[in-house]
Amino acid sequence: MAAPGEYFSVGSQVSCRTCQEQRLQGEVVAFDYQSKMLALKCPSSNGKPNHADILLLNLAYVSDVEVLHDRTQTPPPLASLNISKLASRARSEKEEKLSQAYAISAGVSLDGQQLFQTIHKTIKECKWQEKNIVVMEEVVISPPYQVGNCKGKEGSALDHVRKVVEKHFRDLESQKGVMRYSLQPSQKETSASS
Repeated sequence: MAAPGEYFSVGSQVSCRTCQEQRLQGEVVAFDYQSKMLALKCPSSNGKPNHADILLLNLAYVSDVEVLHDRTQTPPPLASLNISKLASRARSEKEEKLSQAYAISAGVSLDGQQLFQTIHKTIKECKWQEKNIVVMEEVVISPPYQVGNCKGKEGSALDHVRKVVEKHFRDLESQKGVMRYSLQPSQKETSASS
């Protein structure tokens, strides 16, 4: 833990040992003396070269911190944030969560909720109208949300939505088949042992 008066320079390389004896190493991106919170930038855990993991460490739970390389020069300026893009993303996420909450409160089946999420991934212009899914203000999908329940003016929009619905349920069936297949060996083992 940082002793009173200690601080970490942005850009310095540090190594920490957590209370679980895990060794973490990375570049300091932020340090808050009051809360004793240290933010480290580490190589990406997903292996992508242009990505990084940011770890937030509460130094109250760190048994040892070693500065491997102290940054002496002024750190580079912070990257500018696109506030309008962030606000748009937050608004979009909020709308999506409200839509999910609406579907649950309206008593929409799990199949309907999953189909809505699948459609919404590729077609953002998708909303609930009671228990119906309305896509691009042109196609309405009513319960039980099968291909035959897609209604609208014949054309490319209706054809596209039907293909998405068909693929969604085909993918669900193949996932169920994989789950059934993976359950069979263990079922055989339990029946053989009885």
